[in-house]
Amino acid sequence: MSSFRKIFSGVENKSSRVQSSDPFAVQKIKGTLQRLVQESYQDKDQLVVLCVGTDRSTGDALGPLIGTKLSRLQPKKAFIYGTLDEPVHAVNLLETMTIIEKNFNSPYIIAIDACLGRLESVGAIDVGAGSLRPGAGVNKDLPCVGNIYISGIVNVSGFLEYFVLQNTRLSLVMHLAETITQALYFSFEDMENILPQKQAGLT
Repeated sequence: MSSFRKIFSGVENKSSRVQSSDPFAVQKIKGTLQRLVQESYQDKDQLVVLCVGTDRSTGDALGPLIGTKLSRLQPKKAFIYGTLDEPVHAVNLLETMTIIEKNFNSPYIIAIDACLGRLESVGAIDVGAGSLRPGAGVNKDLPCVGNIYISGIVNVSGFLEYFVLQNTRLSLVMHLAETITQALYFSFEDMENILPQKQAGLT
């Protein structure tokens, strides 16, 4: 669960927030993702989706749910880490990053995690250029990850974060996961003019 994002210098304005209840949420997130990738993706990069979280906590299961849903859709242009069967969380994040760095010469990472926020922000999805710092919301010291971040605000921050995550509504988490998964999938399927043709055969 992430509550802090380290934004790269000069890209603070390259972020957006969309309410998952917005009927055009998928299209808006897709548009932001494609713009960010187009601005920073290099020909040598390999696209990696890193879904952080654990299925042992309702609120923190957003990442693994997205990883599972996206894997089943088999996007052609992305490698996916973090599913319900094989989650990426505080215990194995460093190991997973080592594996990614070993498997890819130049990984371009879209990092996804749940986070807590203000009451009026619950249900919103933040997308931007920069990296997530997983575990910051529950006082875990983990490295920042990602070239692009996607955060789903699952509940209210400020008090007993572990308890809040455990008592987050599954309905909200599932809705966020479905919205983000669709936006990612349609983004990847429509990226032929953005990503190099060499990635066309990736699964």
